[in-house]
Amino acid sequence: MTRIVPLDPEALSPRQKEVYDAIASGPRGRVRGPLAVWLNRPDLADRAQALGRYCRYDSCLPPRLSELVILITGRHWSAEFEWQAHKAIALEAGVSLSVIDAIRDGTPPPFEREDETVVHDYARALLEDRVISDKVFDRAVSVLGYEAVVDLTGILGYYGLISMTIKAFQVPPLDPDALEMGDV
Repeated sequence: MTRIVPLDPEALSPRQKEVYDAIASGPRGRVRGPLAVWLNRPDLADRAQALGRYCRYDSCLPPRLSELVILITGRHWSAEFEWQAHKAIALEAGVSLSVIDAIRDGTPPPFEREDETVVHDYARALLEDRVISDKVFDRAVSVLGYEAVVDLTGILGYYGLISMTIKAFQVPPLDPDALEMGDV
């Protein structure tokens, strides 16, 4: 049960309606989950969705790697809504089902690509240890490049915000009958 009542699109303030329309007419196509929560503060929703649009659609990481980062972050926070929203997208982007299942289960993923291993190690270090060692950082820069490491860090931060919003406001999963991570 969510801790915040969803806003009625017909009863939005002019600023909320402006932001709602901008989100709904963009690549997401709708306003739901954390974006719907943020709409209670339309300026936050506007700025956050712009960052999210960049992180999801315009970063220099290929979708396969950005979706991997999103799943790692969603799993770290046990954010079932995020997991359900991105699992199919990650599969379509080229993340293998065995890797996705391992992330869900908290077991070492069977990566076949070096860039996926690097992204996983970087994300896990930042999320779990809250520090990136020189070894992990240097390997990330060597494999991905500086610009991609900046984008990788930004994606981790944005989806951390998404996940925290999901957890704080108890945003329900998209399909409560299809829970995959257990403890949400």
